[in-house]
Amino acid sequence: MDSPIVNRVAESGLTTLDLGEIVPVWKIRPFDLAAFLHMGLVLKEKDFRQSMEDLDWESYRGSDVALFCSADAIVPHWAFMLVASRLQGVEARVHPGTVAETEKHLTLERISAIPVSDYTGKRVVVKGCGDRDIPDYAYSAVAFLLSPHVRSLMYGEPCSTVPVYKRK
Repeated sequence: MDSPIVNRVAESGLTTLDLGEIVPVWKIRPFDLAAFLHMGLVLKEKDFRQSMEDLDWESYRGSDVALFCSADAIVPHWAFMLVASRLQGVEARVHPGTVAETEKHLTLERISAIPVSDYTGKRVVVKGCGDRDIPDYAYSAVAFLLSPHVRSLMYGEPCSTVPVYKRK
């Protein structure tokens, strides 16, 4: 009468992809050129170059740096180039744009590096609940990446999935 308890989820052959494990919490350092503007409007070359000389570039060593100007100001292109060259000198990775834009770029870069061969022909569930919020664009990027390769793609948890794609 007593039948053994069967874990149907474990026997389902589903492969779970947790974006929370693939996409880390980024530690991006902002570099806002607005802090170096004269009266918040314009960049004065002599003052800017002196500020760049005086800056502790070592504090950026090995960092991901978002390089942008938050002020609606006149900033010459060479200023961005100067900062980028200084950051290169301390082995920082420079990303043009705001912190949010940099996070998006790094996240999409990480997703594009997912080894598709690990999921080819499999039934894949992209985990829906996790310890932190994963942005919508990450889910659409992983669907775009994996759909041509997987047998099926679902969202949620193995015990409760929402079908997204199924190969015909």
